[in-house]
Amino acid sequence: MFIDETLIKVIAGNGGDGCIAFRREKFVPMGGPFGGSGGRGSNIIFKVDTGLHTLIDLRYMKTIKGSKGENGSGKNMDGKNATDVIIKVPQGTVVTDYDTNLIIADLKNVDDEVIVAKGGRGGRGNTAFKTLSNPAPNFSENGEPGEEKVLKVELKLLADVGLVGFPSVGKSTILSKVSRAKPKIADYHFTTLTPNLGVVKTIDNRSFVMADLPGLIEGASEGVGLGDKFLRHIERTKVIAHVIDMSSLEGRNPYDDFVSINKELENFSPKLMKKPMIVIANKMDLPNASKNLEEFKKKVQVDVFPITAISNEGLNEVLVKLADLVDKEPNTPLYEEGEYLSHVLYKFEEEKPFEIRKDNNEYIIYGKKIEKMFKMVNFQSQDGIDRFIKKLRKMGIDDELEKMGIEEGAIVKILDFEFEYHK
Repeated sequence: MFIDETLIKVIAGNGGDGCIAFRREKFVPMGGPFGGSGGRGSNIIFKVDTGLHTLIDLRYMKTIKGSKGENGSGKNMDGKNATDVIIKVPQGTVVTDYDTNLIIADLKNVDDEVIVAKGGRGGRGNTAFKTLSNPAPNFSENGEPGEEKVLKVELKLLADVGLVGFPSVGKSTILSKVSRAKPKIADYHFTTLTPNLGVVKTIDNRSFVMADLPGLIEGASEGVGLGDKFLRHIERTKVIAHVIDMSSLEGRNPYDDFVSINKELENFSPKLMKKPMIVIANKMDLPNASKNLEEFKKKVQVDVFPITAISNEGLNEVLVKLADLVDKEPNTPLYEEGEYLSHVLYKFEEEKPFEIRKDNNEYIIYGKKIEKMFKMVNFQSQDGIDRFIKKLRKMGIDDELEKMGIEEGAIVKILDFEFEYHK
């Protein structure tokens, strides 16, 4: 089964908790804090595996979860980092953050890998908080929560040349004649239901990869026929080759076919119209083909190559021309820098550390920064609680609550926890 798109939730591992411990040995006076820090949680990593050609394995993984780092322990022993979770994906996989619609990674090279969700750092043990003013801290941190994301994972095939056209114009026949690919060929529409790839070799010993894409019809970019499901696979191609039935065997005008397919490509992505393109005029052995070809050439500004794919006539000239275009076309990135998540992280860093919402007589504090800070508090230690309260005041939460008219004894909520407010 060919699967080229799926949604998946990833949850990186939490960091291990820091330890509260003290050195108590017979001949070591004033031993001091002795608690180690926790280990890092599992990262979730996507790594290219050239042996894979579909996302079917991911289709059945609804959630991928990492492991928690090991907790710290006494004698200043830090916990072990959790083992990273490595998920293998095909070459050409694009990973997008579903919530922000920003690209996390475009895994187009053989050895590419990317951390799609970072494991939380380990919480610090009480040794890490030792200062001159507090030589024996009686608190530690819990581990940082791992990142949680919903990812859209797409496979966009890597091919140099993409064959596009209406159903039954001969795309699969061409690919079967010029490569060792064995696409399904039959005399009915939509024979090709999944993209097929083949390595093509020219008469002058050059080679490139050709993709035969499922047939398009008018309205494909809006979901008609097989819809835009496979249009994504042409985004990576360097050259577009329109395959047109020049004989009008099915009653369509060849020029109208050319215009319709270009319209669907442009509706899907205007970038596609900037790619070099040629027209392969197929089925020239049939009646009316020569006459239609003359009329067609008068209306278009692209190179047209008449062929008869079934008998190999004209194919060598087409392949040489395609190889020339592929050689001239540079390897341009699929996405602009501004589309990548890493280039807009500053937007998230500028977010307010907290927000406060009043609901009846309750004050609900929320925000990524404050919630992460809260999860890392060790509430088993009074010193840890006191330290957290000082942090809240320093952030200006008390001042904000007073501006909102909070009264003594009112309920303040962070996540699922409730507190009574006291000045």
